[in-house]
Amino acid sequence: MSSSLSGIYIGTDSGATTSKTGGVRADGSIISMQLRQSSTNSAAGTAAVIRGWVEGAEGFLKDNGLSWDQVRGVGLAIPGPYQRYGVLDRSANLPPAFAGWNFHQEYSAALAERAGRAIPLVAGNDGNYGGVAEAARVRGERKAGVVMLAPGSGLGCAYVDPNGLPLDGDNFAGMEAGHMPAAVHLLGLPTYRCGCGRDWGCIEAYTTISGLPQLLADVLKRHPGHELATSTATDKEKVLSLRSRAQKGDALALEIFDLQAKALGLHVASLAVALDPEFFVIGGGLIDPEATTPEFRDRYLGLIRSTARPYLFPGQRNNIKIVPATLGELSQAIGAALVSLYTERLRTA
Repeated sequence: MSSSLSGIYIGTDSGATTSKTGGVRADGSIISMQLRQSSTNSAAGTAAVIRGWVEGAEGFLKDNGLSWDQVRGVGLAIPGPYQRYGVLDRSANLPPAFAGWNFHQEYSAALAERAGRAIPLVAGNDGNYGGVAEAARVRGERKAGVVMLAPGSGLGCAYVDPNGLPLDGDNFAGMEAGHMPAAVHLLGLPTYRCGCGRDWGCIEAYTTISGLPQLLADVLKRHPGHELATSTATDKEKVLSLRSRAQKGDALALEIFDLQAKALGLHVASLAVALDPEFFVIGGGLIDPEATTPEFRDRYLGLIRSTARPYLFPGQRNNIKIVPATLGELSQAIGAALVSLYTERLRTA
């Protein structure tokens, strides 16, 4: 193709167990709402992972009647931490031998071999890239800053600037905002342990599945007659039952998720002081329409908004919008493709 205006951009989302492939056109529109999925196959080593990524890209092209000649760039969303750009550090979800792996160099070489030419590759944190896609969705063609907060097993966080690019940071740890301290004095809760090792009460422990065992133990003290107080189920089974219990109006479960919403609202206010975005996008399983009721989602988002509001500056209170995420599992692959597109736009501007 003679111009990127007629090209496409591929996004690879490499999870610990599953890799997904998506893509966008040169105008930023999504090629397909169906991702190509395959096993990451990390147990077989780095070469197997690379092969899977390339096969995912090739399969996505075939599924959508496209060819390598049309590919102008590729983005890779991959969890950190990184030793430096494109080089993985020790990851809790990957084999120890992956530390020091120059995935950027190897994926670039594999793409060039398959396409018959060099293809520009950008790579970054999967949470950051997910934020890029959600940002594009909520602001359209407008120039505006966007923060994404996605509570799940941990707290995914991203800040996306008005050009559509994420804050990676000078040490590739930008927006690891799940490990900022929570305002525990306003929550009436003790300092919880976090898996990262910090002892100051990381907000992740108050807003995600990882902290639910500690939160459940505290809230159960106020509900001694609840069936979970005497249940012989494991802690994991207990906490994983809370979301479905809350959908049925269980008072204990609702109290727990109300506390999580308040903690996230306080975090929104803290990040608004630092970043002053127009949008906060809230993702994660608690706002998933397939897993929660409209009433629950309204309650959860409403508490985030009402808790944040008193701590915002007056000019922010009517201008900052707190909205639900809409792309779900599409976000990281699409975000990776968009970063590739935006990077080329800046390079050729």
